[in-house]
Amino acid sequence: MAVERQIIFIIDVKNLMITFHLLDYIVVILYFAAVVFIGFAFARKTKKDEVDFLLAGRSLTLPLFVMSLVSTWYGGILGVGEFSYRYGISNWFLQGVPYYFFAAIFAAILAKRIRESNLVSIPDQLHKAYGKRTALLGSFLTFILMTPAPYVLMLSVIFQMMFGWTFFTSVLVTAVVALSYLYFGGFRSDIYTDVFEFVVMFIGFAIILPFAFLKFGGVEFLQANLPSLHLVWHGGHNPQYIVVWFFIALWTLVDPAFYQRCYAAKDGKTAQRGIFISIIFWFIFDMMTSFTGMYARAALPNLTQPIMAYPQLAELILPPAAKGLFFAGMLATMMSTLNTLGLVSAQTLGRDIFLRLKSKSTYGGRISNDELVTKYTRIGLVISFIFSVLIAVAIPSVIKIWYTIGTVVIPGLFVPLITSYFKKLEMKPDYAFFSMLLGWLTSLVWLISGYVIAGGQTKSYPLGIEPMFPGLVISFVIWLVGRNK
Repeated sequence: MAVERQIIFIIDVKNLMITFHLLDYIVVILYFAAVVFIGFAFARKTKKDEVDFLLAGRSLTLPLFVMSLVSTWYGGILGVGEFSYRYGISNWFLQGVPYYFFAAIFAAILAKRIRESNLVSIPDQLHKAYGKRTALLGSFLTFILMTPAPYVLMLSVIFQMMFGWTFFTSVLVTAVVALSYLYFGGFRSDIYTDVFEFVVMFIGFAIILPFAFLKFGGVEFLQANLPSLHLVWHGGHNPQYIVVWFFIALWTLVDPAFYQRCYAAKDGKTAQRGIFISIIFWFIFDMMTSFTGMYARAALPNLTQPIMAYPQLAELILPPAAKGLFFAGMLATMMSTLNTLGLVSAQTLGRDIFLRLKSKSTYGGRISNDELVTKYTRIGLVISFIFSVLIAVAIPSVIKIWYTIGTVVIPGLFVPLITSYFKKLEMKPDYAFFSMLLGWLTSLVWLISGYVIAGGQTKSYPLGIEPMFPGLVISFVIWLVGRNK
């Protein structure tokens, strides 16, 4: 899941000036009612066997694959709004193009291999190639990567803004709504709610842009009212910053949501074609979100909280009902990601960690019987959401948490996971474990050192190097030494 869709920022809800008409409330309530209805409707069709509960029986057709993948690759939509508000069209060049590039690589070289493996998860692949120890470490890193806590937090903030609920009530409602149908329906409920949310998120942004055009005008208005760099592809960023974003986009190649949908596709061709088609939809949606952010900057140049660019623009130009649809569109981008992260983290905790620890098998293709997999995944779902609620309540001002997690986790997962799909690139099991362990630890220590050196006030990384790079280098060097000849 692309990092720019996942960055979380501090939001001062008390200072927001958003008003909602009764029609707006009705639209949003109908949206949530539809999500819950769809989730439970397809939960009735879910069986308790492992492949059906976790992968919907490997039955994803091309439309289902595309719509569910497109919607789950977004989440921190308010962060996208802030970036485009601050830096204009570079939102697309820096936080769109790199992900299209790596998504295309994923489709070309990995998608069919993943589907043809007939496995269930990333840790299964690591177990098959490098053994149980590496699979367990990979499960731990995957769980960190996929924690839904930031999305519980983001949705709870929107609830506070719309309904005036307390923070704790908002967090609790967010978790309970998503947990309810996933608990019974598993991946099938996730997929069909994602399809609905795909439609809603596009409708939301398709509504606000015509209103902005009619009220303010087109390109001439933007050219006259935006800083000049907002219309330049690099947005004023230096080359090192641009390169860093391309490396962060490596997230795509280890994103469990991509792997999950490839495992669930009806065949390898569907998985490969689905990703290529998804890139087209990501491009369209990125254009919509970027121009919406630029309209917000041109019309509201003095926002004290740019993170609220989208809601503030909606407040300025949208009539009742249309505003509700736009907010439903933003909520849909968050909910679709929350669903997938919640289910993957539950599977990782319950099946890939708990049951793998109990299993005595030397190969991770089948951890245990179907009933136990479903049971432990459901236990993992409850634990994961409780953990997420606690994190959101304890740390309600999380800033760029996904950027930090990605910077630390990707160097551990990237080399062992990618090489495991190519016999000629595989390394010896012990080297794979240490490539993962030291890649992760090096970046973690580098990250912590940056704050220690700066006395906890700001980041000052050793040698001025971002934490991701030394971890990737260490992991790559260990692969070179331990590669099977």
